[in-house]
Amino acid sequence: MQDRIWKTVNNSDAFIPLPGGIGTLEENFQITSWDQLNIHYKLIGLLNVDGFFNKLLSFLDQAREENFIPHLVQQIFISASTAKEMIDKLVDFVYKQDPVAAQVDWSKGIGSKRRKLDLSLHL
Repeated sequence: MQDRIWKTVNNSDAFIPLPGGIGTLEENFQITSWDQLNIHYKLIGLLNVDGFFNKLLSFLDQAREENFIPHLVQQIFISASTAKEMIDKLVDFVYKQDPVAAQVDWSKGIGSKRRKLDLSLHL
């Protein structure tokens, strides 16, 4: 699973999970935590078809309000109900880096393997 997610990170400009099950949520939160840790700087959009992710977004709001997650995590998710709205939001998005996590150097990756990530965004 880790290798598949690394390939996704290395070969994508953004992540837009569609409504799905546990595996979808697990991968989405893995990618989100990597964003929070500045392992990648790619956008994460939730295509909130028919309000599918409303309860998840409410949960994240509550977790932020109760200080379980930092405020900047909320800006990681770009939510839209249509593909056109999602594209517009992705194009207009301005990334705000967490000043604490920005000091972490992930250039060596996990373990002893050296990983190189192309962190540029091409829309």
